[in-house]
Amino acid sequence: MIEIKNVSKRYGETLAVDDVSFNINDGEILGFLGRNGAGKSTTMNMVTGYISSDAGSIKLDGVDILENPREFKRQIGYLPEQPPLYMDMTVKDYLTFVCDIKGVLPKKQKAHLDDIVDLVKLGDVYGRLIKNLSKGYKQRVGMAQALVGNPKVVIMDEPTVGLDPRQIIEIRKLMKDLGKNHTVVLSSHILPEVADVCDRVVIINKGKIVASDLLSNLTSGINQTAHMSVRVHGAEKTIQKAIAEVPGVNYVESIGSKEPGSYDFIVESSTNVDVRRPMFNALANAACPILMLKPMEFTLEDIFMRVTAEKEDII
Repeated sequence: MIEIKNVSKRYGETLAVDDVSFNINDGEILGFLGRNGAGKSTTMNMVTGYISSDAGSIKLDGVDILENPREFKRQIGYLPEQPPLYMDMTVKDYLTFVCDIKGVLPKKQKAHLDDIVDLVKLGDVYGRLIKNLSKGYKQRVGMAQALVGNPKVVIMDEPTVGLDPRQIIEIRKLMKDLGKNHTVVLSSHILPEVADVCDRVVIINKGKIVASDLLSNLTSGINQTAHMSVRVHGAEKTIQKAIAEVPGVNYVESIGSKEPGSYDFIVESSTNVDVRRPMFNALANAACPILMLKPMEFTLEDIFMRVTAEKEDII
């Protein structure tokens, strides 16, 4: 679908995007993540054609964005963090205006907009002024304009920022529905949202891609360690010392007391060593019985923090 190959962008002395390459596959919902200043927005702006790259190529089904920008952009729908809305227009007039800009034939506009309005649930406010709509409905209007012209790819930047919980749930469902007929690229700082909606994740840090895979693969491959949560009755320092001395335990951290007389710990060990039995024996010898022990799975937050931190030599 979209091939980003060896793309770079420099602002003065700052190399914002450094030789970035990745693909956006047909029919997937891709999460594109990065810290502030990581190069995420610059990359998205180049993919949408808002700015040009200094090096490399960006192609959509073989169409190069620099060689044929009109054809490339015709296949892209874009919802920026601040939707490009004209507040003094009605929803209907605004979307009709967008149809004119995107070259939708007048005789096809009504049926086309009827389909979009039905998809994004704008029927109740179709004749109202945009400035009088709630933020959630304004986001829906922004999504509607991104869908005008039936683009192959829909790119959304922080689509749920500032929405209330009910609106967030509705917009997430809408994103999943869009994924049935469009390739969707989602940029968001809300990592559980990305984990819930997206099929695959690409993470950029300091202008370079540091992770690109299915979330399940990232979870299993990001770090060859096992994590578990343990609740133990006894003195905090005694427990921590006993666990830390168990062969195969790489890291132990107390996360406080959630039950009188006991403490909870995060324990990290090598995946090829089962530390549960020796840890049980060590704690029994220390007269500190285990009250709870359960494995912990990596979340997208864990993955994000680790791959970005590792590139900064924090851990």
